[in-house]
Amino acid sequence: MPPLKDKPALQAPKRNQPLFTPGTAAKQALVVFVLGGPGAGKGTQCANIVRDYGFQHLSAGDLLRAEQDREGSEFGDMIKSYIKEGQIVPMEVTVQLLENAMTGAIEKDESRKFLIDGFPRKMDQAVAFEEKVVKSRFTLFFDLAEEDMRKRLLKRGETSGRSDDNEESITKRFRTFVEMSMPVVEWFKKDGRVVKVDARKSPEEVYEGVKAAFEKEGIEMKGK
Repeated sequence: MPPLKDKPALQAPKRNQPLFTPGTAAKQALVVFVLGGPGAGKGTQCANIVRDYGFQHLSAGDLLRAEQDREGSEFGDMIKSYIKEGQIVPMEVTVQLLENAMTGAIEKDESRKFLIDGFPRKMDQAVAFEEKVVKSRFTLFFDLAEEDMRKRLLKRGETSGRSDDNEESITKRFRTFVEMSMPVVEWFKKDGRVVKVDARKSPEEVYEGVKAAFEKEGIEMKGK
């Protein structure tokens, strides 16, 4: 596998300060990270938040899957291999894809509120993003036990067509989440920037918890 230093297009750029400051004014961006194990219902809740709060939804996984299928992508084969094995794609790739998506949305329609779903999945991603792009407002953490995740994902795999919705990949993905991503949640928690939501409940009940969290953080619904 070629080293990342030989692929400048997707390397996270070196900066002395983040690209944006936190907020919604010019030269600012408001970022909420969305974390939870596979099958925790992050996508469903993100759709609700986009609808009611006017956020842009950026899924790190979707951006990586799109990049792996993009014609001429330098990283396509590498990303496919990492995803298949349930491993985390190198930080430089993911951070740059997210930054590109954010700057594109801002240039297109001045959207400056972003839900970043499934990221950061490990500590180096968290540190690199906040140093190079913007400090997040808080992390929305959907808490769900392994067995509940497994049942949901196997059911989803019947219709999703996703290569990683199978028993072997699910086990690997959950193990990776616990080992790599939970330390990130704990790190943000110590900084007072984690909001935990019980994801065992119905989607409607979970969203009530999400709305309460956003109200507590002073983020209002559209039109209010």
